[in-house]
Amino acid sequence: MQIAAHYPPGFRARRGLNWGALGLMYASYYMCRYNFRFAGPGMNEEFGFKASDLAMLWVVWSLAYGTGQLVNGLFTDRIGGKWSMLIGAIGTIVCNFIFGFSSFVGTFSTFALIALLNGWFQSYGAPGMIKINAAWFRRTERGTFAGIFGIMIQLGQFAINTLAPFLLAGFTITIWAIGTWVVEPGQWRVLFIVPPFVTVAAALFLFFAVKEEPAAAGYPDAIEDELDNSAGTRVSLKESFTTIFTHPLVWFYAVAYASTGAVRHSSDQLSVMFFTEQLGIDWRAKPLSVLVTMNLMTLAAVVGSIAAGFVSDKFFKGHRSPVAMFLYFTEAVVLAMAAVVMLAGFIQPGALGVFLGGMFLVMTSLTVNSTHSIVGAAAPMDIGGKKMAGFAAGVIDSFQYYGSALCLFITAIVLDRYGWAGWYPVMISFALMGGFAMLLLKRKQKRLAAANPS
Repeated sequence: MQIAAHYPPGFRARRGLNWGALGLMYASYYMCRYNFRFAGPGMNEEFGFKASDLAMLWVVWSLAYGTGQLVNGLFTDRIGGKWSMLIGAIGTIVCNFIFGFSSFVGTFSTFALIALLNGWFQSYGAPGMIKINAAWFRRTERGTFAGIFGIMIQLGQFAINTLAPFLLAGFTITIWAIGTWVVEPGQWRVLFIVPPFVTVAAALFLFFAVKEEPAAAGYPDAIEDELDNSAGTRVSLKESFTTIFTHPLVWFYAVAYASTGAVRHSSDQLSVMFFTEQLGIDWRAKPLSVLVTMNLMTLAAVVGSIAAGFVSDKFFKGHRSPVAMFLYFTEAVVLAMAAVVMLAGFIQPGALGVFLGGMFLVMTSLTVNSTHSIVGAAAPMDIGGKKMAGFAAGVIDSFQYYGSALCLFITAIVLDRYGWAGWYPVMISFALMGGFAMLLLKRKQKRLAAANPS
């Protein structure tokens, strides 16, 4: 077990304020990302789309986000994490409003273009947040931070999980001296109009509250960076690019994170369509069983993220691969069980089917979000430190979305040919890929340690 670090008076509170502002900002990004999955049934009904069409829209989003991570992660190390997050927030707000107010054409290309732009701007968020926190947390604290990172993500999911059914059920708001806003049930466009206002508030809070490193907040010696402890957090594009691209471990994490992205986004983004098409759920009726399932997925993700980060910090001295490898292989087992139950005909309309379908989604959320936190948030900080964590995060996180795009592209084909019975088997293959990537990483780390015993 690691001994708790000692910090100057006031440091932990100031770090908490910094992290709170960053976390709320990133949570609001998720509200403006996962609103899309709740809009799916309404878009299908209005424009005649299918689940496979929506999967392809998410492919477009994922490719834009992944490529944006590579490019914008590199620029984050030059312009700083704070400006990176603010640029992303402004773009996300604008794209959501465009989707909400202007998406009346109804062609696939229209929605794809908006999704592409939204994905590009949202890609500024993770590198910016991770870069700032690399300067505020020691290596043996970063796994725990990654757990908190998972909480903030799930806070955004919980918010939209709760808000979306309310918005889709219709509402009336009367503001004195201004007028009355009436929204009829099933108006999916409102999902892209209300959440951006949360992002506006979070961006203002971040602008005034966040400092990019402890020295800027009056704590110059509180955190020692194990890679480069010189002053400042910004480096040239060339230095960041060459250092991270040639790092001996970064590509193992990237391949593993492709696995995380594949399973995470397939299970998250298609879950609403799964409940609608496979289990016959009508979202306009605000079904309690599905609302409970979605929020249990959120709770499971929080528990898994915190536990994985704590274990990697306290019992593995900041090493992520042993914990991640166990989680990937466990995830493969969970998905295999789900596939067998589905093929046996138990996951179908009715109380038992909804229970089983929800249970496997919750278990998948537990495992996949645990790897999401430690591989995608803690590992880039370990590799890049305070000066190059932005690009390290960009490289690793880009593969999450390339994996997502590949998985959803395959899933769209499988859904058209075999229906929902093919959903779980596609995810199983990606879960196994993540486990073997971490196994190879562990072996590489042992070889590096043997070659450099100091």
